Amino acid sequence: QLVESGGGLVQAGGSLRLSCAASGFTLDDYAIGWFRQVPGKEREGVSCISSNDGSTYYADSVKGRFTISSDNAKNTVYLQMNNLKPEDTAVYYCAPKVIRRRLCSNEGHEYDYWGQGTQVTVSS
Repeated sequence: QLVESGGGLVQAGGSLRLSCAASGFTLDDYAIGWFRQVPGKEREGVSCISSNDGSTYYADSVKGRFTISSDNAKNTVYLQMNNLKPEDTAVYYCAPKVIRRRLCSNEGHEYDYWGQGTQVTVSS
């Protein structure tokens, strides 16, 4: 099970840190992805951290603003989000990659066991 937390309401330019805590399995056996979704749109891949070598992936829209990291001792992956923009408003989800599980991708169908999501709202 994955549980996301850390969302909230923030003004444009502000920061939030999202957490993705795992129970029942070890996160570092999988690449872990962060996705976001707004109503009426498809889920969008935001970031991923690989369990192979710790390499990371970022969508172009968040490069330079978001940072993904992991704390294996806490079995938790984080998404630090800085300089937030109104277009970052969405429900954010994390999930382990179950197809080619150690390698990052932004293909949502390669992930499963989604958490319940955490709402991020950025006001202008």
